[in-house]
Amino acid sequence: MREEGKIRIFLLDDHEVVRRGVRELLAAEPDMEVVGEAGTAADALARILATRPDVAVLDIRLPDRSGVEVCREIRSRDEAIRCMMLTSFADDEALFDAIMAGASGYVLKDIRGSELLAAVRDVAAGRSLLDPVATARVLERLRGGTKPDDRLAALTEQERRILILIGEGLTNRVIGERLHLAEKTIKNYVSSLLSKLGMERRSQAAAFVARMQARKN
Repeated sequence: MREEGKIRIFLLDDHEVVRRGVRELLAAEPDMEVVGEAGTAADALARILATRPDVAVLDIRLPDRSGVEVCREIRSRDEAIRCMMLTSFADDEALFDAIMAGASGYVLKDIRGSELLAAVRDVAAGRSLLDPVATARVLERLRGGTKPDDRLAALTEQERRILILIGEGLTNRVIGERLHLAEKTIKNYVSSLLSKLGMERRSQAAAFVARMQARKN
C-alpha cells in the first residue's frame, strides 16, 4: 500500500551490511519508506518493477550484472522510476555509462548520511545530481567517433543537448529550466528529435545513444 507523501525507495547492493546501513538511515526519515531490497540484478529487476518505487538506489558492481544495466532496463520499462547510482568507485567510464542509462544521480559510498538523504530527495523531486561538466563530456563524445549514424547527424546542436538530458532522466520542465527554455518549447524539440530518430518513446532515444557509444568503444 502506497503511503501518501512518502518517497518510496528500493535498494540494490550485494553487500548485506551496506544495505542494512542504508535501509536504517532511510527508514528513520519520516518522509521516506524502503519498499524493497535485493542483492542481485536479477532479483532487483523483478521486484523493482513490481513495487514501482519513486527512487531505485543501485550499486554499480554486482555479481550477475552491473547496476548500470539494471538502470537502463528499468528506465526503458518505466520512466517514472528514477535511478541513483551508489558506488565505491569514482570512475569516469561508469559515470558516462550511468548518464547514458538514464540515471539521475551518481554518488560515492563515502558520502555523509545527511548528503545521501538530500540526494534521494533531489532525485525523487526530478532534479539531476549529475555534474554539468560530466554531461558536457558526454556531448563531446557524441560529437566524436568515426562514422556518425545518419539519424544522429540529422539532429541540431540543441536537439543533441536535449537528447543527453533525456538520457539523464530529466522531465521536459527540468530540461527547460536547465536550458532556459519554455516547457512547451522543449516538448516540441523532443517531438522533433524523436521523429528524426524514427522513435516514439524517450527511452528508445536513450537506448539509441547507448548503442552509439558502445559502437565507438
